[in-house]
Amino acid sequence: MTGGAGFIGSHVAEHLLRAGCQVSVIDDLNDFYAPKLKLANLAEISSTSGLSFYEADIRDAARVSEIFAATRPDAVIHLAARAGVRPSLEQPLLYGQVNVHGTAVLLEACRTFGVPKFVFASSSSVYGATNKIPFSEEDPTSRPISPYAATKLSGENICYTYSHLFGIQVVCLRFFTVYGPRQRPDLAIRKFTGMIDRGDPIPVYGDGSTRRDYTYVDDIVQGVLAAMRLKCSFEIFNLGNAHPITLTTLIQTIEDSLGKRANICRLPLQPGDVPVTYADISKAEKLLGYSPVTGISRGVHQFVRWYEGSRSSHERAVAIAVRQATT
Repeated sequence: MTGGAGFIGSHVAEHLLRAGCQVSVIDDLNDFYAPKLKLANLAEISSTSGLSFYEADIRDAARVSEIFAATRPDAVIHLAARAGVRPSLEQPLLYGQVNVHGTAVLLEACRTFGVPKFVFASSSSVYGATNKIPFSEEDPTSRPISPYAATKLSGENICYTYSHLFGIQVVCLRFFTVYGPRQRPDLAIRKFTGMIDRGDPIPVYGDGSTRRDYTYVDDIVQGVLAAMRLKCSFEIFNLGNAHPITLTTLIQTIEDSLGKRANICRLPLQPGDVPVTYADISKAEKLLGYSPVTGISRGVHQFVRWYEGSRSSHERAVAIAVRQATT
């Protein structure tokens, strides 16, 4: 698994480990956000046996080949990426190198070592700005409006090529705004929760009417595991909640869970942002048995309880992980 020290990756790894699987994680612990948080994620999941960790960059073909030779994986879950629309506007070349070249390196390693299964984390951003909702896997995706979206679409296309030429079973999963415990600090729900809790003003781009299909991480994990079990040549699936809400409603939901009011700072809409994301999940329901069960009120409440309970325990885990990494 690539990106296994991150938010979604650590949850997927945890479920696989609990199921008795041997999981080899590749993660470069880059500074997109604090590496100590990723080390803390690894510390939280490493209590279950079966985890091997390799600090490596997926762009390094020689190192990736060494790891594949040592581990001989039965499948690859590729979650590592430079993430986010807005940061990709500042570093488009880096996003291309990691998200496109890195994906090609992994697929080539699968071809070389005969790995039969590859699950690729794509994104709802590939749909671009469209007036057709909900988003279906059959919709055209030829007009991505951010470098991040373009790299994810390129990744899907490379996956198809390797599936077609070399018989690798590939499933591409288009995630829709995932949230939950261990969420990255730059993502809206965690960022807003911390700011509201501290009384800081929160930046709201636009009038709050943009809508997102927020999807709880446990539902995403179930979709990933189902994709691992699916027998196919090449498939693409939306993994969302299929119930988009406005940014204003999201903020109100966080306020209710925290019992505090937000201080809102209005800002102009950002380039690359889309007005709505909304997943048509009928294909995933039919072929994967995917059925999200966590609505936004329950999901935000669970996240806020984690946020409140984890501040001290997470800090302790960070300290332990940092000590282990430096000894």
